[in-house]
Amino acid sequence: MGTANRKGSAVPLLCTMGALLALLDPVQPTRAPDCGGILTPLGLSYLAEVSKPHAEVVLRQDLMAQRASDLFLGSMEPSRNRITSVKVADLWLSVVPEAGLRLGIEVELRVAPLHAVPMPVRISIRADLHVDMGPDGNLQLLTSACRPTVQAQSTREAESKSSRSILDKVVDVDKLCLDVSKLLLFPNEQLMSLTALFPVTPNCQLQYLPLAAPVFSKQGIALSLQTTFQVAGAVVPVPVSPVPFSMPELASTSTSHLILALSEHFYTSLYFTLERAGAFNMTIPSMLTTATLAQKITQVGSLYHEDLPITLSAALRSSPRVVLEEGRAALKLFLTVHIGVGSPDFQSFLSVSADVTAGLQLSVSDTRMMISTAVIEDAELSLAASNVGLVRAALLEELFLAPVCQQVPAWMDDVLREGVHLPHLSHFTYTDVNVVVHKVRSSTCKVLPATRHLRYSCYT
Repeated sequence: MGTANRKGSAVPLLCTMGALLALLDPVQPTRAPDCGGILTPLGLSYLAEVSKPHAEVVLRQDLMAQRASDLFLGSMEPSRNRITSVKVADLWLSVVPEAGLRLGIEVELRVAPLHAVPMPVRISIRADLHVDMGPDGNLQLLTSACRPTVQAQSTREAESKSSRSILDKVVDVDKLCLDVSKLLLFPNEQLMSLTALFPVTPNCQLQYLPLAAPVFSKQGIALSLQTTFQVAGAVVPVPVSPVPFSMPELASTSTSHLILALSEHFYTSLYFTLERAGAFNMTIPSMLTTATLAQKITQVGSLYHEDLPITLSAALRSSPRVVLEEGRAALKLFLTVHIGVGSPDFQSFLSVSADVTAGLQLSVSDTRMMISTAVIEDAELSLAASNVGLVRAALLEELFLAPVCQQVPAWMDDVLREGVHLPHLSHFTYTDVNVVVHKVRSSTCKVLPATRHLRYSCYT
């Protein structure tokens, strides 16, 4: 019995210590993806194709700066040979499931011995690549293995025997593979640009952060991202999504280069952040005056004996929410509209709750998603507070519904007039964009763009 009492008395102490420890170790924000993408095999082939000029420049600079015999460990004497031309004949990338990438480069050289006809030489490089995530959160492309081979392309028997005597020597793998490492410098700079801080409004920014190294499969390269939002340089703790994010499934007939998925939670967090930034505190102009309003609400006349212009001041009373359904995206706004007079000393005599549902149009321009409020699909006004007596909902809608439905979409469009940056690498853009909204599972939006070929879909 005494032992039980001692245990019971320790409970408050333990709770107090736990509370103090919690204060010393602040709760870390939940790390969960709200967007991501898959670089498809077609997209990988496109990247390889556009990388050929850069690879040729790097290899030409290195190979032509050294003597031809420097490629071979067995050449101990100064060489009279020199490389006169370097051409990347082929460059390809393929996925190695659950491992990484395989890089293949075919390089054509012309080696010119002193006072002799240049000899064509072909270098074949095979390298295994993988992607790691560094302690700074950036992704880095690294070489796992490198296997170069050198072959002469002589057609004459005598020249062929002479060439083989050189090529039979051991290839200096370190020097050739060093060039492969140099080729990765530029892609790694691009990968760092993925986590750049992008502006949304003058005091609001967003950043896409990888949660882990990408997953390699036959479908392509899948990468999950978490979006963080900032207001005035401080990270905004957005509400946790009630639905786990899932990557889109790649259709076998898809011609996209990149499949980008943005969850419904991503959009809701975007508008939540804009609300915290005060972007949706709006002033709505009105054609009403106190004299015209007094004809409908008589007590207004007793408050104001002179004719003054009426002003509507609106603010969100709770966080906005984005709903994605099949073929449709909508923004739900929960506003409080204060009706009053005076500027800058605004005096409200009537407050109205306005629940507004606005359809959204999604498109992509360059690397930005453009969000516009297409039309007000539904709006409901109700009395929140009044200094002029009871006002019926029907009269509120007659007086104030039109300015709310006209001005709220215009205000929203102005806030996001610059668009929202999509995840992207520097020097790349999105073209040939098709935007489709789908509903899958409970609330996961998937947006499907592709580099150069972009499909953009949303699933909820």
